[in-house]
Amino acid sequence: MGTVKIEKANIEDALILTGLKKNVFDTEKEKWLRGQDGIVDHNIQPPGYDSIEMTKYMIRELNYFKILYEGLLVGGLILTVVGKRHGRVDRIFVDPLYQGKGIGTMVMKRMETEYPEVMTWELETSSRQLNNHRFYEKMGYKKIFEAGDEFCYEKKMKEGACVGGESREITIQGDTLNDGDLSGLQVEYSNMQETDFYGIDGSYSTFSNSNLMGAGFNNCNLSESRFQNINFQKALIADLNLSQSEMGHVTLGGVRVHDTNLGGKNEPIRFERCDFHGSSFENCQLNHVEMSNCDVTGMKINGISVEELMEAYESVQGKRKG
Repeated sequence: MGTVKIEKANIEDALILTGLKKNVFDTEKEKWLRGQDGIVDHNIQPPGYDSIEMTKYMIRELNYFKILYEGLLVGGLILTVVGKRHGRVDRIFVDPLYQGKGIGTMVMKRMETEYPEVMTWELETSSRQLNNHRFYEKMGYKKIFEAGDEFCYEKKMKEGACVGGESREITIQGDTLNDGDLSGLQVEYSNMQETDFYGIDGSYSTFSNSNLMGAGFNNCNLSESRFQNINFQKALIADLNLSQSEMGHVTLGGVRVHDTNLGGKNEPIRFERCDFHGSSFENCQLNHVEMSNCDVTGMKINGISVEELMEAYESVQGKRKG
């Protein structure tokens, strides 16, 4: 077979990678969802898969590789590598014209070589994509979770050495671990239901592929934290200082934003490429707000049609010029 390489993608690659990704996932939809109108399968067509802005975000924030076959860009590999030993395959896609040449197999091997410290790789795929199941199982992955439309696979690499090259003895009195030094510790596949953490220095710790349903975070310093690929359904996010933070590629259906201000410096918010169809803003301070190049069809302010206001304004301006 031809030469296969993976190289870190850069922003200049975003346009072609988006086009390749759209072609791959649209082809998968046609193959696995043909005739099933109304079915949404986010493993077959991931949210934002056809968005160049999503591609740019992933290049900036994740481990995004372009796949080169004989020097030609034919696909992409998107990874999230967290902590010291865990990695997640977010996406792997190869142009349909180049599939069946063993490129995917070589890419997965290159990936493991690129991150020799990773001891566990995990990924999800659609329950419908039977060829994916066979491919991942051939690559040494085992199915660890199965839902209605999603399978989760995991591959265990060889076990790594213990932290710092030596073991540690941890003493627990009753049901309390107090003043213990757990820095650098790897905690895997442990039952920690209803565990309390208090007065903990967990700076730069990571939680991945974990069930934190119903968890509570109170009076915590989460500055510089990262939340990616998280299910926040029915979550309460309140009493937060999000000054100068960035939220991108977020689904906000049914979200309420209330009792919110722009902070002590009164720094303005920017909304770019957002769909606010049918939304409402009530009892809000909108002094000096600017909107440019926005579709205001059906938009009203205090019950008055913005379209009619614009038409009246343009009519007056036309008369003045005349």
